[in-house]
Amino acid sequence: MGVRTRIATVAALALAGSVLVAAPAEAGGTKYGTTIKPVVSGLVSPRGVATFGGKIIYSVGDGSVYEAWAHNGKQIRKLGQVLGGFPPAIDTNKWGVTYALTGAGGEPEAPPVPGGATLYKLRPGKAPLKIADIAKYQVKDPDPYNTNGPAEETNPFGVAALGDGTVLVADAAGNDLLRVWPNGHIKTVARLKPRVVTTPAGLGPDAPPAGTKIPAEAVATSVTVGSDGYWYVGELRGFPATPGTSQIWRIKPGSYNAVCDPANPYQGKCTRYADGYTSIVDLAGGPRGTLAVVELAKVSWLQWEMGGSPVGSLYLQFPGRWHKAGFKKELAPGELILPAGTAISRSGKVYVTSPLFGPPGAVYQVVKK
Repeated sequence: MGVRTRIATVAALALAGSVLVAAPAEAGGTKYGTTIKPVVSGLVSPRGVATFGGKIIYSVGDGSVYEAWAHNGKQIRKLGQVLGGFPPAIDTNKWGVTYALTGAGGEPEAPPVPGGATLYKLRPGKAPLKIADIAKYQVKDPDPYNTNGPAEETNPFGVAALGDGTVLVADAAGNDLLRVWPNGHIKTVARLKPRVVTTPAGLGPDAPPAGTKIPAEAVATSVTVGSDGYWYVGELRGFPATPGTSQIWRIKPGSYNAVCDPANPYQGKCTRYADGYTSIVDLAGGPRGTLAVVELAKVSWLQWEMGGSPVGSLYLQFPGRWHKAGFKKELAPGELILPAGTAISRSGKVYVTSPLFGPPGAVYQVVKK
């Protein structure tokens, strides 16, 4: 599947030495800008990134997952390889165990390809261990708020490994957050409802007229655990991909069948944490309540698909009051092309992968200019 068609699949399935973690006042200053420096270079379609100890774990387009030293980028070993074509989402838990999550693959609305929509545990020197078949679960757990295509569609896209051995999975087509146990048992944590958005201009004659209000699906692409222990989920936003309508939700740990409702965003166990983002594809929790937030394209994934700018964004989102987001700062503005994944080390170093499609790609560290 082609480069542009691949990200269309993601959306179509749901159309239907850093001091970056600082006090908000310091981070908001203009005296020190930020830039990126490559840590691991020469990668093809890098996406997932995680940290453990002094190491960086990352995934690439053929489905391989590697481990490298953070200080010099030298590769240590290959952790495993899962279905390729689109790089898997990955995360590493506090014991150093890495999980890889494959998407549906194939064409929109078609059944997942073999090895797709599956959560794996990676075992260096051995074949990846299949933990759970996400597609099989979603057949019996259809999206009750689905607005387009089969309600049983699945495209697992984001993953977060919890400290108790379970794993969170954000499903971009199911518009929900799942929790997976080591024995493969799955429960639905939360469902993300569609949001009514205003259709932007410039989408062509087949789109609703500019200004038309239509429901757009959440497209849950990302999940992370904040330093407060809460679970955070980010949205891409389905068609018409209106810029500034991607939200970050804050979910109480241990919740099941919670509802993330943009019409009532501050009720229940899932509440809106942040708003105003565009085409979120990854989140990472950091010290003192910070979140790293990756936007695939500033103009939105759809505008990029139509030939718009491929420049994306990486933000450091600081906490505010009453469990809502506060100040945010863009890191290395204008330097990232189709960024895909992010991680924050325990010491506060921020990493990001780019570009999602094709070479030359790298895992970058954000540093002061």
